Amino acid sequence: MGAATREAPGDAISKSHPRRRFARRENHPGFSSYLIRVFPHTPAVGELLYLSRADVERLLDVDSMLDALGEALVVFSSGITSVPPRSAARVGDRGLVGVMAGYVPGIALEVKLVSVFPANHHRGVPSHQGLITIFDEDTGTPLAVMDGTYITAIRTGGTAAVAARLLAREDASVLAILGAGVQGGAHLETFTRVRDFKEVRIASRNADSAKALAARHPRARVAQSFEAAVRGADVVACCTDAREPILHRDWLKPGVHLSSVGGTFGPELDAATIAAGRVFVEWRGAATNPPPAGAAELQGIDAGTLTEVGEVLAGTKPGRMSSDELTIYKSTGHAVEDAAAARLVYDRAKAEGAGVTLQL
Repeated sequence: MGAATREAPGDAISKSHPRRRFARRENHPGFSSYLIRVFPHTPAVGELLYLSRADVERLLDVDSMLDALGEALVVFSSGITSVPPRSAARVGDRGLVGVMAGYVPGIALEVKLVSVFPANHHRGVPSHQGLITIFDEDTGTPLAVMDGTYITAIRTGGTAAVAARLLAREDASVLAILGAGVQGGAHLETFTRVRDFKEVRIASRNADSAKALAARHPRARVAQSFEAAVRGADVVACCTDAREPILHRDWLKPGVHLSSVGGTFGPELDAATIAAGRVFVEWRGAATNPPPAGAAELQGIDAGTLTEVGEVLAGTKPGRMSSDELTIYKSTGHAVEDAAAARLVYDRAKAEGAGVTLQL
């Protein structure tokens, strides 16, 4: 009996994996007809519109976005949307990649992929980066893919501004922004559109960042500390990547509106502050889901005590109830916000013929 022969590893793989064999036959004259017989032709699903960061920034009107965000929150609170909690894959303690899908009838069917890597600040790269895809609501066909980094930043600050417009005292004149990164910029851009603040205080752990942000608005100045910025302010906007609380309850004046969009990796507000105010959220799931879908500050809190901003906008729940009440908006970010902003971008892009069309 002759010696046994062994196939080379590559040959064994080729025999068990037809696609490996295709690689060897792709130049054979009959290869294309063979593929058609084995894999019947599937019609192309259509065209995909690609929109770059520059496209998105040019096409998204911020004032229109603020209105659209409010409308999307009302639709969400009406109960007709389909928005599963955000899920994420963590990359050790360096960051995470999250998936945010949402269907908002009449607005958009979309999915956002977003990465959050706080140390990127030291690399000159945004801490939040993302892509948003819009699908046809009737067929599920992909319609567009666009930069989600700018949308994530501006819609986060924008939704916080919508809440501030709704909940802050009418006579609010001093705004404190804690954090001078991307979100600090988004808050400066959006909050000053909803109130005529006479003074804007910018505080950051990075003095140079605070100076650079303050230079972008004529009424802004640098505060030497978070406490200095907060004391006496009528509206306080927290937008840091802190992993522990950044302010104390006793810094806050009566009647202040407090906003917090940070806290991806830990609580940005302390328990005493949360307990002292009425808390408003995008969704009650912020208390019933663990981070990163939910908010660290709201874990263990009865979700029934929270009020959704969409409910206040719809008139089904009260907003501010007295001039000295502490109102707190705690954000986790929500897919309906991405849907609202992305839809505005997509519709304007189609109207103007913007972007690059790709064949699928």
